[in-house]
Amino acid sequence: MTYQNSLEFAKQLDRDDPISYLRKEFHIPTDKEGNEWLYFTGNSLGLQPKITKKYIKQELDDWAKFGVEGHFEAKNPWISYHEFLTDTMAKIVGAKPIEVVVMNTLTTNLHLLMVSFYQPTKTKYKIVIESDAFPSDRYAVQSQLAFHGFDPDQALIEWKPRQGEVLLQLEDLEAILDAQGDEIALLLIGGVNYYTGQYLDIKKIADLGHAKDCIVGIDLAHGAGNIQPNLHDSSVDFAAWCTYKYLNSGPGSLSGLFVHEKHAYRKDLPRFAGWWNHNKETRFNMRQPFDVMSGAEGWQLSNPPILSMAAIRASLDMFEKVGMDVLLEKSKKLTGFFEYLVNQIASDSIKIITPSNPNERGCQLSVQVANADKNLHKKLTENNIITDWREPDVIRCAPVPMYTSFEDVYRMVNVLESLL
Repeated sequence: MTYQNSLEFAKQLDRDDPISYLRKEFHIPTDKEGNEWLYFTGNSLGLQPKITKKYIKQELDDWAKFGVEGHFEAKNPWISYHEFLTDTMAKIVGAKPIEVVVMNTLTTNLHLLMVSFYQPTKTKYKIVIESDAFPSDRYAVQSQLAFHGFDPDQALIEWKPRQGEVLLQLEDLEAILDAQGDEIALLLIGGVNYYTGQYLDIKKIADLGHAKDCIVGIDLAHGAGNIQPNLHDSSVDFAAWCTYKYLNSGPGSLSGLFVHEKHAYRKDLPRFAGWWNHNKETRFNMRQPFDVMSGAEGWQLSNPPILSMAAIRASLDMFEKVGMDVLLEKSKKLTGFFEYLVNQIASDSIKIITPSNPNERGCQLSVQVANADKNLHKKLTENNIITDWREPDVIRCAPVPMYTSFEDVYRMVNVLESLL
């Protein structure tokens, strides 16, 4: 698409946008005078859909009306509430319903998955992560290694960018596996890197790992609702993601979990057990021996927090109404317009470190500012623009297609240029 650097062009793009109406279905933060902020941090916390309050109120009303009987008598019975989320969540990540469940929070789910899928031996025990993985992934992996009696300094392998570069190259991961594959038990890779916004080829990573008999897991915290990872077709063994970023479910909300269908009926996999991954048909016969459920539900432990799930359901119903294909089409245009405008700024002090290939990124652009401190980010905030600063010199910006307009993008870059 050919872009133009003008406010009128941005407004025309909004007029032509078939899903521009979605913006009005979200609460946009405002300043003390009631002016809307330009919100570019959906990669940290998505905005609240206006229907969320209605969905939560329904469960509060049923709690008040039915008490404990709400598990069966509520309009949306709580006993099976998590099942209301499964089909749409599966579509969002490109999975089969049996492969997906919503439960717990992200790092908790990664630990539960590693209980099953990180089974080290004396000779095959190492774990590969990307060198700039999100800290919680690093901490989780280090603690798993230590728990199994290995020294994280020796057993943790980092997939690093090349000297002088910021993006990862698949050839370098392949070289790591060629050299140490016999010692590597697990790859745990962020599907979209939180810092650079690079969207990695998940299927290729799975193919490389499986060729060396390694388990492959993916952290989709910055991918779910932002890209289409096609988890089933990729054949990764497992994945997990949070729902409060692009999936707009509210601060600290629950996580999604994926276990590939090839593991769905494996009762031999070690796992922690609880009431909620026991066979639902006999769950309430309290004296039955543990009988693990098939599929991703077999990793549940406890009954679900309904109020949090109600907020997730509100957002997922919006995704179901619009469809990921439509959202991704707009996302590429919106992010492309953002990239074009930033590249029009006549300054040598900034550059975009996110891949320019639309197929290698989602809607996040990471803008690197030469010789920067946090002052530029603070000045943007003073101008009612919410972005995300990451040390040492990157401003992360996410024009989310559900609620960011092309005019938002134009105005944001215009302010950025004036500050530079």
